[in-house]
Amino acid sequence: MNAIELRDVRKTFGAHVAVDGVSLTVPRGAVYGVIGPSGAGKTTCIRMIMSILFPDSGTLSVLGRASALEAKDRIGYLPEERGVYRKMRVGAFLTYLAQLKGVSRETADARVPDLLERVGLRGTERTPCDELSKGMLQRVQFVGAVLHEPELLILDEPFSGLDPVSVRLLREQVQRAHARGATILLSTHIMAYAEEMCDHVFMIHEGRKVLDQPMAGLRRQFDPRRILFEPLRAEAEVAGIAAMPDVSRLEAEPGGGYTITLVEGAEPSLAVARIAAVVPPARIEIARLRLEDVFIRIVAGGGGLDEAAAALRSRLQAGTAQEARA
Repeated sequence: MNAIELRDVRKTFGAHVAVDGVSLTVPRGAVYGVIGPSGAGKTTCIRMIMSILFPDSGTLSVLGRASALEAKDRIGYLPEERGVYRKMRVGAFLTYLAQLKGVSRETADARVPDLLERVGLRGTERTPCDELSKGMLQRVQFVGAVLHEPELLILDEPFSGLDPVSVRLLREQVQRAHARGATILLSTHIMAYAEEMCDHVFMIHEGRKVLDQPMAGLRRQFDPRRILFEPLRAEAEVAGIAAMPDVSRLEAEPGGGYTITLVEGAEPSLAVARIAAVVPPARIEIARLRLEDVFIRIVAGGGGLDEAAAALRSRLQAGTAQEARA
């Protein structure tokens, strides 16, 4: 039995088609990333999975049930819109949430201090929620989503607005939940998080599925054949690299480095050795797959130079920049 199944699901809001014929299967124990730019339809999909919204057509099941409401005690959910009972103390609020999920008060009281410490909130049990910062409240709400040790953990933009230390702490707890056996469904518009955390990605664009594939398969299919290179001497002559038969393009990057794009069929490991023999490197490495590039290649047809691709890249990078300023 799969953890989540969507079959040809469609959802409209007036004349706007938010989700258009989407199908998705999430096996138990998987870590799935639902990715795409803001407004693509990710949150609408998650709200239908959680039975907050209902599809106009199509079918879905969650943990073998026709509705998440029938399996609510087995699901942990962190919505995109954050919310706590601000007048309650942190410990009492979390214990209350756990009891709603069928956990005894004694068990909840035992788990709360440990989980708060794991997300960097040690000793906040008696602190009123309205005295915490936005980022701290977000971590409290995350604890509330995992406190009952759910079988299925659904996280909608869980890292939005968090500083790098908080992101790392939450990522560790997501990995811990997965190691315990939980299925993870992670929605994000920052594709680097999906690259690092997910074993399968589901891309959505303008309400439609554009990709549904394991990360391992993506790395084989969309190998960018890019090498990141920084010469040992800043004044080094790199024309010899551009003239190599394995190299199709050599682009200077800010800071004195270069991105080297290989020709189709070139073997990156051999190219690295040849490049290093031509110009001694301070740093040379094969570039990792970027889901942003994959998304643009699929939706805009490749290249990255035409207006459609440039607009898509701008949308994706705008979301990342906004997170950096938050």
